Amino acid sequence: MEQATVHTVHPDGSATVLRDDGVLVDVPATAVVAGGWRAPRPGQRVTLSRVDGVTSVMRAPS
Repeated sequence: MEQATVHTVHPDGSATVLRDDGVLVDVPATAVVAGGWRAPRPGQRVTLSRVDGVTSVMRAPS
């Protein structure tokens, strides 16, 4: 699990997040929906679950 901050939310439902190590990561819309998000906003903290370098779920941090 990786910690990040939402950087940009795209019209197609995908997002770009900034990991705590300073790397921007694209998050597909399917991963946003899988985490239960309806409307993430820039600045929100998130936790990423990744498989083979692809984000599978973007969740609210617990």
